[in-house]
Amino acid sequence: MNKKIDYQHLFNNDGSIFMGAKRSIENCKVAIYGVPYDGTTSFKPGTRFGPSAIREVSHSLESYCPQLNQDLNDINFADLGELEITYGAPEPVVAAVKSSTQKILSLDLKPLMLGGEHSISSGAVAAAAEIHKDLILIQLDAHADLRDNWLGSRHSHACAMRRCLEVLPSEKLFQIGIRSGSKEEFKELHQQNRLIQQISGNPSTDLSKALKPFLGKPIYITVDLDWFDPSVLPGTGTPEPGGYFWKDFASVIDVLKNHTLIGADIVELSPQLDTSGISSVLAAKVVRSLTMVLTY
Repeated sequence: MNKKIDYQHLFNNDGSIFMGAKRSIENCKVAIYGVPYDGTTSFKPGTRFGPSAIREVSHSLESYCPQLNQDLNDINFADLGELEITYGAPEPVVAAVKSSTQKILSLDLKPLMLGGEHSISSGAVAAAAEIHKDLILIQLDAHADLRDNWLGSRHSHACAMRRCLEVLPSEKLFQIGIRSGSKEEFKELHQQNRLIQQISGNPSTDLSKALKPFLGKPIYITVDLDWFDPSVLPGTGTPEPGGYFWKDFASVIDVLKNHTLIGADIVELSPQLDTSGISSVLAAKVVRSLTMVLTY
């Protein structure tokens, strides 16, 4: 493995670190990095504070996950810090995310990006799809995010999956439990057979069936935290009632652990909207699970 590729200048690691992580990438399989950006948020801003909040509260969790029977202390993974970005228009940020993710992948590391808002995901997906032409994208989200533009921007977080589809050669996108979007978006979801039903409290049977033909294929998952119900995760800028709970996410993880996860992101945490800190804790627990599955 070539560890001499220059990447450190891209990140600022002066802040907190995710529990159990290292700053060095030696012998690591996964690299966490934050992208503190919320330039296109359409309701309540604040996702730029998401990455640091996840890291800070992560130390309140146990390092052991009973569901996966793994301990972060037994895993080699790195936290590279925050990506250095320019604030303002989303296009330079998406480009910076793509470039940094390319660097991470070139080091034989699996990227785990902490957002920030959802507009950044297309940069990471583009980098992963250049290597994995048969990449499958899974989206956990309250919203379809299939608009071509929103409020004058083609890189709005409301357009996240439309931009991802443009850089996804396989065009294979599974959207789990979407419950909000325009009439046109839902028409497309059904016509393209992208919408995966998730019944809260039940196993992720439909996801398991949908992925069965793709065993061994590379998968990238993007987790918009507003997928969770606002009663358990109020700290997001676009909350949507009728969402999901931790056991529902755990059932998704039960499916993914049998597949080949090559990258992931967690976006849309606005910690200042939840003074209790529970939203940040739930987000950190999502990061813990994904870190473990990425090392499978």
